[in-house]
Amino acid sequence: MERRRDFLKKLAGLTAGLTLPVSLLAWEEEQSDREGLLLPTRKLGKTGESITMLGVGGFHIHWTTDMDARDVITMAIQNGIRFFDTAESYGPQVSEIRYGRYLTPKYRDLVYLMTKTTARDPETARRHLEGSLERMRTDYLDLWQIHSLRDPEDVDERIDNGVLDVFLEAKKSGKVRHIGFTGHQNPYAFLRMLERTENTDIWDAAQMPISPLDAASTHSFTALVLPELAKRNIGVLAMKTLADGRFFAEKNLHQWHTDNPIVPDVMSIADTQNFAWSLPISTLITGAENPRFLEEKIGLARQFKQLREEDRLALIDRVSDLSVYGSLEYYKNV
Repeated sequence: MERRRDFLKKLAGLTAGLTLPVSLLAWEEEQSDREGLLLPTRKLGKTGESITMLGVGGFHIHWTTDMDARDVITMAIQNGIRFFDTAESYGPQVSEIRYGRYLTPKYRDLVYLMTKTTARDPETARRHLEGSLERMRTDYLDLWQIHSLRDPEDVDERIDNGVLDVFLEAKKSGKVRHIGFTGHQNPYAFLRMLERTENTDIWDAAQMPISPLDAASTHSFTALVLPELAKRNIGVLAMKTLADGRFFAEKNLHQWHTDNPIVPDVMSIADTQNFAWSLPISTLITGAENPRFLEEKIGLARQFKQLREEDRLALIDRVSDLSVYGSLEYYKNV
């Protein structure tokens, strides 16, 4: 309990200036483009960019049907989402191909588009970048990320092999506007990346798990990494806010029942989303394999109101003993 209180105190004040007053926006302050009203936007770290507080996760775009992928993309645009996540490895390549088919031909000038590479050597990184640009039918990426950092040794290997140099080259050439890194297995990998680049100002974004369950865990991205990213003004992209769908009762571990509480009588989907949005994140990336799941998250974004510190702590405490449900954060490897 004391550790959790300490880290929440460290986060106090970090949300100041992060977002427009979402629940109090006057009509004249809302942003629109030719497709309609946008969801509220937040700053992406020090980039000067503003991105919508909800983004589409590309992993679900690859494994659903082609028509559902099309309908999710269309619903996202029509309801004000302008941030789209994907990766070369999703499919592999299927998610990027579907973005190139249904997103970029019509909406490239409206959206913030990002992809990622798992490359561990420069040649593969360059090949992945060129392939991603071709598949998504664009001549530049808004964000390119070093994907799925496994542990501190993996960070050392990729940097020492020259992968980071390719990212810096891509940014200098204009093929990439911003760069970042991602992972869900090990928060200490993120701390190593920040340590290895501590005398630079190269990172624009980082993508990682954010949830009450993560915050309650011993190896917590929320507790260990988020304050460090905030100090450096690196934009935070929240993922696995529902613990990758395992944030359910045991009988529902392999199902998506988004109209049910995540853990019966313990926490709702609104609780988890509002928890993440109440921290210094730039956007919450949600996976949606059909429009119905996305519609629910859009509604929550429109209705969002900042949680107080004591409310965030209460949510963490609610899930602090969820070991009875098994390994909900199965994707961590620490």
